[in-house]
Amino acid sequence: MLRKISSIDFKSSNTTSGKTVLIRVDYNVPVQNEVVVDDYRIVKSIPTIKYCLEKGSKVVLMSHMGRPNGKRDNNLSLIPVGEKLAELLEMPIKFSEDCISDDAIDVSRNLKDGEIHLLENLRFHEGETKNDSYFSSMLAKHGSIYINDAFGTAHRKHASNYGVTDFFSTKGIGYLVEKELKFLSDKISNAIKPLTLIVGGSKIDTKIALIQNFMDIADHIIIGGAMANTFLLSEGYSVGKSLVEKDKIDLAKNILIEATKKGTNIILPTDFKGEMSHLGSKKYCHAKKESIDENMVCQDIGEESFKLFHSVLNESSTIVWNGTLGVAENKIFAEGTNSIIDFIASNELTSIVGGGDTVAAIRNYNEDCINEFSHVSTGGGSCLELLSGNKLPAIEILR
Repeated sequence: MLRKISSIDFKSSNTTSGKTVLIRVDYNVPVQNEVVVDDYRIVKSIPTIKYCLEKGSKVVLMSHMGRPNGKRDNNLSLIPVGEKLAELLEMPIKFSEDCISDDAIDVSRNLKDGEIHLLENLRFHEGETKNDSYFSSMLAKHGSIYINDAFGTAHRKHASNYGVTDFFSTKGIGYLVEKELKFLSDKISNAIKPLTLIVGGSKIDTKIALIQNFMDIADHIIIGGAMANTFLLSEGYSVGKSLVEKDKIDLAKNILIEATKKGTNIILPTDFKGEMSHLGSKKYCHAKKESIDENMVCQDIGEESFKLFHSVLNESSTIVWNGTLGVAENKIFAEGTNSIIDFIASNELTSIVGGGDTVAAIRNYNEDCINEFSHVSTGGGSCLELLSGNKLPAIEILR
């Protein structure tokens, strides 16, 4: 059974001082010119941090950023994150330039109640991604209680979220992870029907487990993005010069057959917006799937598909969304994705969204719309794993 943060005693039994809590957070956020440009993950970690402080404890935070491959890279330092966190909490944050140095461990051991210590990028040491036992033991010296609140890395077996747990008798999950599990597991297992899955993106193989899992859960599965092209091709339609996975045509065909057997309704686009690849200058056109020009590249769904998808969503009580419906980073081809955002924002239903590209598309379109979703996941890979029916190693080790 997972231990929630609310069930942990943060006070030392023999003194009035609080215990030191080592929290694995996910501060792998975009930084430009040494300034955090998207603080969503940092903001979502604050409830757990504040709870620990309110209980009188000391807090040590550890995270990775990027992929420095076990070497120090000043461009991937967590210093900008520490500055942003201090700003959000309106309090000073102690910072150590090496996560397992003697000086860093001394700082953690000498913290006073209510103080926060942020460690430098874990991945400056190769022991992090190798789940090295010695590296794990050194991290464990920073606290007497371990809390995992880094959902975004929960699908990995790394030292800071897996190996380190061997060195703690008191360990559990923070509020962020608790909420992720509630929506991505419990809420879907007990979903209010009808349930519709919207899945997009370019590659079927990254979403095959997700689709197969939801064929036993969902009433409808809407497929968009470039992967829809492969499904259409498997049904005999021409998709012009659009991106397709020719080696996945049989797989797509088998998915459609399996869905029919299980009574799950798979909905594909019926028209598209795209550009003509043979023209020197860009030209955007609208074409039904029955008559797509041989030189057309399908890059977004069209008006007919908007209406079709919305008619399905209008009958749904729960919507789970992973993957954009077109090349959403281009505003011209973001209309299909944006239409889904608008629909969810204006309707009362349970809406769960995950995947970095999807979340980015929502924020780029309308920052305020994030608040209209029931849950927006902070983890791409971990979210996909859970929605695919798989276990997360860093969570299972805490049971």
